[in-house]
Amino acid sequence: MFKHSKTLLTAAVALSVGLAACTTNPQTGQSQMSKTAMYGLGAAAACGIAGAATHGSKGARNAALGCGIVGAGVGAYMDYQEKQLRDKLANTQVGVDRVGDQIKLTMPDNITFAVNSAELQPSVRTALTDVSNVLTQYPDTTITVAGHTDNTGNVAYNQTLSQRRAQSVAGFLQSRGVAGSRINPVGYGQNQPIASNTTAEGRAKNRRVEILINPKAS
Repeated sequence: MFKHSKTLLTAAVALSVGLAACTTNPQTGQSQMSKTAMYGLGAAAACGIAGAATHGSKGARNAALGCGIVGAGVGAYMDYQEKQLRDKLANTQVGVDRVGDQIKLTMPDNITFAVNSAELQPSVRTALTDVSNVLTQYPDTTITVAGHTDNTGNVAYNQTLSQRRAQSVAGFLQSRGVAGSRINPVGYGQNQPIASNTTAEGRAKNRRVEILINPKAS
């Protein structure tokens, strides 16, 4: 009886995913399901059964919905993460950008680190905790944490500082449950400016840490 009810729940969840993805054929006026949605529906049903077997009805629902997104394609998987990250970071100074299937989070230096320091400021820890919570829900991504500086001071020192800052952010993400095997901290020093280093405003933009989120290669 218990197994039967879980199977029914899985079917209901999968059906709701499918109905939400139906479109109207412009020639016939009839409702139909896109091929992409059909793939997502199949994935949702299969994952829902697995979730029910291991975690009960709640597991069936969460697994079906999560795998339905994956089944709909990499783009949809990244879309949902992007939405959650934008919602979580809306009232912070952390920038969220999307290029293709990559999501880029940009943390300006003024909220992330003190001058010449690689210790995270308290003001950015809350934002990074929210980022970690989203990343742990979507394990099928890799994460590059990139540290950048302006061109002020010694080149070798800037390179070392950028690496230490990238490692500091990566370590924080890992301490909040993001698998270390997914994270690659890299220091670029002053080699990748995004603005002119001839002005104070430009140098401020160049001092940053970026979190680059990419889908795992299939």
